[in-house]
Amino acid sequence: MTAILSIWTPERVEQLKRGFDAGLSCRQIAVEIGVSRNAVIGKLSRLNLTREPRDDAARPRKASPRSPRARTVKHQIRMLQAEYGEAPLADELSIENGHCCSLLELDEQRCRWPVETPDTTDFRFCGNRPVDGLPYCAGHARLAYQPSSRPRAARG
Repeated sequence: MTAILSIWTPERVEQLKRGFDAGLSCRQIAVEIGVSRNAVIGKLSRLNLTREPRDDAARPRKASPRSPRARTVKHQIRMLQAEYGEAPLADELSIENGHCCSLLELDEQRCRWPVETPDTTDFRFCGNRPVDGLPYCAGHARLAYQPSSRPRAARG
């Protein structure tokens, strides 16, 4: 039976603790000790050594993960309503998605509007007949191509 040698000798553990107490980054500690950054992170975790969270103002905010409902057509219409202050027409509220297709079934004769989120098992595309010259059906083209509310700058 062969013995498994640990990279964490008592001396290295002491160096790790000193570097941690001094406020060094995991990368700096790893270079000082001569191990990988991931080895330092793992050992700190096993020793239950954690740092106080930094000030929230200094840390960039992560975007909150979107729920599958966040991409529904009705939600998108509500967002457009809030942005442009326009009430949608009655036929804009419901877009028939009776021809849904997978990526493998997608071709030039099918609307390319994604339905649901890509990481779900029921991800698919609208599949309705697209408007000539556009990748989307009439309903989704209304959502994709909104008139600009800003005046155009004069070209000179």
